[in-house]
Amino acid sequence: MSAFFGPGGNSVSFQKKYKSTVDAPRFVKECGLDCYEYEAGQGIAASPDTLMQIGLNAKSLGVRLSFHTPYFISLSSVEPEKRIKSIDYLYDSANACRLLGANVMVVHTGSAAKISREQAMAFASDTLRMADRMLEENGFEVKLGLETMGKLNQLGTLDEVLELCAISPRFVPVVDFGHMNARERGLFRNEDDYKLVFDRISKALGGEFADRLHCHFSKIEYTEKGEKRHLTLDDTVFGPDYEPLMDAIAHLGVSPTIISESAGTQSEDAKTMKERYLEALTS
Repeated sequence: MSAFFGPGGNSVSFQKKYKSTVDAPRFVKECGLDCYEYEAGQGIAASPDTLMQIGLNAKSLGVRLSFHTPYFISLSSVEPEKRIKSIDYLYDSANACRLLGANVMVVHTGSAAKISREQAMAFASDTLRMADRMLEENGFEVKLGLETMGKLNQLGTLDEVLELCAISPRFVPVVDFGHMNARERGLFRNEDDYKLVFDRISKALGGEFADRLHCHFSKIEYTEKGEKRHLTLDDTVFGPDYEPLMDAIAHLGVSPTIISESAGTQSEDAKTMKERYLEALTS
């Protein structure tokens, strides 16, 4: 068993070499990486033919694909029509995943800025039950990944994500370690801090969820309100440090997918993490 590493979206180095995301799987392979997360935060701009070609290229090269859904999806909106519209966006995302051959589509869990967290969780739970029915009725096999979030006024603590994931076996946690660190303004200090996350997931959902965890990682600048902006691994002011995470997954023997979301250097930073992980396997 081994971990998988790759970039979220296209790094600056990719953009200097290639013009189309159709070539992203080739670039990932050239970098010695294993996976790629297609970013559709601003909406799904690519044509079905393009998505299918990316998927075919990835399959031929053995590159695993995941998909990040649009940011305008709102699972916990106070407006019912926005929550219902979000099901349409999730349908479009699931269809894109089918074309890509992506196994996980990542969604933000929602906002709690204008309502209580209890009410936001109730709205999100209701929306996710509708999403679960939609996925089943349309024969979509993709997992819906619920992401831990970095701002205090967002839903997305680990406990909230685990509670929402319990709604359906189609739902899986997506742990963004940078978000969690920013939300708590310095949560991860050592290997045991990272191991605790895997332990909590295993106890809440089962060992297989912890073993195959889908993760995001980047250093993130934060304020008293939580996440401010993504950084690179070269940053020396904000965390979290990646080395203890590499030690944790190597020593636990788990097989997560680690998507680097560094600002512009996601491919290089994914490679740095992979090299450190391989070292940890032998230590």
